[in-house]
Amino acid sequence: MKKILPDTSFLVSCVDFKIDWETELRRIIDAKFEIIILDKVFKEINAVIEKGGKQARNAKLTFTIIKKRKYKTKKSEKGHTDNILLELSDKYLIATQDAGLKRRLKSKKRQLITIRQKKYLKII
Repeated sequence: MKKILPDTSFLVSCVDFKIDWETELRRIIDAKFEIIILDKVFKEINAVIEKGGKQARNAKLTFTIIKKRKYKTKKSEKGHTDNILLELSDKYLIATQDAGLKRRLKSKKRQLITIRQKKYLKII
């Protein structure tokens, strides 16, 4: 079973572009998978909500979707979320829209999931 760790940028962007990430993941992954949310992602989503604006609306909806679907949560250690995701990338498939994190994952030759053309997901 594949385990997927999405970051905040991925989840909020999926909501913004009206992409159902579960449906798209089923389309691109030919095996059973499990979505696990890093505890720091919840903190980042709350920070976006507190800032206000258009992204806050998307972040609220993202938070609602995550809670409704009852994904497992993974506790993380201290440190920046991107660094933690990079460390976990040998055991988990990381889903991100963050350009810096994508670059770092590619340099470690790790597969990742990203949004293409604001319409669908792709493993690169």
